[in-house]
Amino acid sequence: MANTPCATGQAQDGRNPGIDLLRGLAIVLVILNHLGLRIPLKATALADVLPAWLLVRLNYNGYEGVFVFFVISGFLITANALRRWGSLERIDLRAFYARRFARIMPCLLALLAVLSLLHLLAVPDYTIVREGQSLPRAIVAVLGLHLNWYEGRTGYLPGNWDVLWSLSIEEVFYLGFPVACLLLRRRAVLVTSLSVLALSLPWARAALHGNEIWLEKAYLPGMAAIATGVLGALLAQRWGVPPARTTALLGALGAVGLLAVLLDGGALWHWLRDGYMLVLTLSSLCLVLASHQRQLRGCWTVPGLGWLRSCGRLSYEIYLSHMFVVFAAVRLFKSTGGDLRLGFLWYLLALPLCWLLGAAVERGLSLPCERWLRARLMRAPAAEARLPADAAVE
Repeated sequence: MANTPCATGQAQDGRNPGIDLLRGLAIVLVILNHLGLRIPLKATALADVLPAWLLVRLNYNGYEGVFVFFVISGFLITANALRRWGSLERIDLRAFYARRFARIMPCLLALLAVLSLLHLLAVPDYTIVREGQSLPRAIVAVLGLHLNWYEGRTGYLPGNWDVLWSLSIEEVFYLGFPVACLLLRRRAVLVTSLSVLALSLPWARAALHGNEIWLEKAYLPGMAAIATGVLGALLAQRWGVPPARTTALLGALGAVGLLAVLLDGGALWHWLRDGYMLVLTLSSLCLVLASHQRQLRGCWTVPGLGWLRSCGRLSYEIYLSHMFVVFAAVRLFKSTGGDLRLGFLWYLLALPLCWLLGAAVERGLSLPCERWLRARLMRAPAAEARLPADAAVE
């Protein structure tokens, strides 16, 4: 019995159910946001039974969802590095970059190929038409990890391109992160540097007001959220398994803080201004730590939320592909008369289709390509499965 997955604190698939639930919530918020920009819930029949403020919040928390992803990514990738190498100053650069490349690039290159073809065919919703933008320059911006800067300077790209801004931030961070760990060496110096970065989030955003796109997509705020997750992983390693009441307290604080941001972000903005984003990242970290600690005590699940956990498991694939479903659903909605009163029904269609497309991408592209690349880049056995927790924003 002592050797069973549950007894050792590991779920059957090696993942953490609580963290997958949080990722699932984040990706659902992103999808609801992108649908809501085109079919707002407040204009549907749901407004007859639900308060308008709730429907608005359901539609406009996609940006916050991405920052939840950033915190989770920082935690998981750092926790995996600590498990593999014992400490961050012993990171194997080649292995670290190989894992990132194998995880990120297959889906990203496939997406760029499809988007380029759709642009060349002048397909509506996929054609780059804004003055000062072009297909070659957009491709360079994606692969050069500065799509966020490119949009900040030239304006929004079509939706399927636009979602890639978060990858630019995350992968720039992870290009420098292991090098910084090896150069700084001392844990105290690294923790101090990460703490300054994590706590700079409100001031970094405040300094960016004046350019709406750059305010949302600048490097520093996103990196501050990732640094919060990194600090959480270092804290979790030092803590071990704290008392159950500590886990419960962290979970309660995280849930209250996250709900406050998601349900009443306007009020928090009125009181805290850009500090409300710090509430978001710290609350997300509390939930991640609570989930991690519960996993250490044994596997656990939340009944009835397996679908949301599954969305979290596929979050990277869904994130990159969901706009295909969103654009198709909106086109069908308009072609059938565009009755906003019934607009909520298209959400019921789009959400499962986003999951199905993400699952197909994982099964047919992401997972086999990642295994193949790892086997060659790391000289690992060809049958080695990827570590699910290594997923990016994601």
